[in-house]
Amino acid sequence: MRPQRLWLLVCALLIAAAATAQTKNVCLDCHSNLDEPLKVSAEEFSGNAHALKGLSCDACHGGDTQNEDRAMTPAAGFRGSIQRAKIPELCGSCHANEDRMREYNPSLRTDQLAQYRTSVHGLRLAKGDTKVAVCTDCHSVHNIRPASDPRSTVYPLNVANTCKRCHADAAYMKPYGIPTDQFASYSASVHHEAMVVRGDLSAPTCSTCHGNHGATPPGVNSVANVCSTCHVFQASLFEASPHKQAFQAAKLPACVTCHSNHRIQHPGDEMIGSSQESVCARCHKPGDLGMETAEGIHGRLWRLDHDIQSTKALLDNAASSGMEVRESQLELSQASDDLLKARVSIHSASLAPVEEDVQAGDKIVAKVQAAGEAALRERAYRRKGLTVSAFVILAVVLTLGAYIRQIERD
Repeated sequence: MRPQRLWLLVCALLIAAAATAQTKNVCLDCHSNLDEPLKVSAEEFSGNAHALKGLSCDACHGGDTQNEDRAMTPAAGFRGSIQRAKIPELCGSCHANEDRMREYNPSLRTDQLAQYRTSVHGLRLAKGDTKVAVCTDCHSVHNIRPASDPRSTVYPLNVANTCKRCHADAAYMKPYGIPTDQFASYSASVHHEAMVVRGDLSAPTCSTCHGNHGATPPGVNSVANVCSTCHVFQASLFEASPHKQAFQAAKLPACVTCHSNHRIQHPGDEMIGSSQESVCARCHKPGDLGMETAEGIHGRLWRLDHDIQSTKALLDNAASSGMEVRESQLELSQASDDLLKARVSIHSASLAPVEEDVQAGDKIVAKVQAAGEAALRERAYRRKGLTVSAFVILAVVLTLGAYIRQIERD
């Protein structure tokens, strides 16, 4: 063999040996063959967010992943299984260290540990309650993935399922005396529909309202602030409404009093007024000023909605007959926008702003309805003209036929 080829072969073997040494992991060699809960497969660990950054078992457990004799020795700093009470501090040793995180992910926040200490979970852990959630309960242990990964336990679509592991377990939550129907209620809410059915990842989930690392139940005075992060205009109307002071005096939480918290349903016009589905009837009685206002609002919303639907049917009828009404259909959609504005304006708990939006919609409906009726009159005129023309043509054809037959006989 030529010296050059021999030298290349030696280099290749050295490189292969170095690569093998770098990827060698005596921890995985052992734990991949164990039973649960000690089993950690190489495939599971390879997708770990830490492993992807070059970190290995020793980053959390200590020891030596390269040397079987030193793997679990105190001399190598082996810590073994981490006690639950010490997990936040262990994770924080990196995630709360700005220099450390700047080395791996400069965009990642480093205040998670500080937030956790202020959370319900962190406060109870500090008092010795090790049943509360710690980092690994939400993020998993050896299969930690970035929050942007759909397989992550904290991916928006998966957050509620992660929280329900504890909060939907009646036996586990019994010592705390709090409800365990939150997940079931959320699953029937408009927020869940937007998130799961429509795939809107910006829709609210547990952490949106309660926080994540600093998780805590919103207090009576803070509920409106939480809801207003998304529902800005509704919140500004409520702030100027008579309900604001009334709710404060009665110590009622804003938003939740009418809409509930986890089981938030699609709002409908039937929620306002004196019907059985009305939320107004929970506080107001027939004949008082509040109920009269609610009934007035409901009546105006119902009338505009009814007029929009009947006008839409009118235009659909004209369109199905071949009449050109697309511009009128587009205008009618503006009336629907006004109806939507009026439905938002009910948060002012006043008739005037609702009436203003409804009147704007009424004007458009009246204009479009006139255009639709004109289109139907044009259709009737065309049909009449067509009928007359058909009779004239038929008469001419019959006359011409009779004339031809007469000529043939002559």
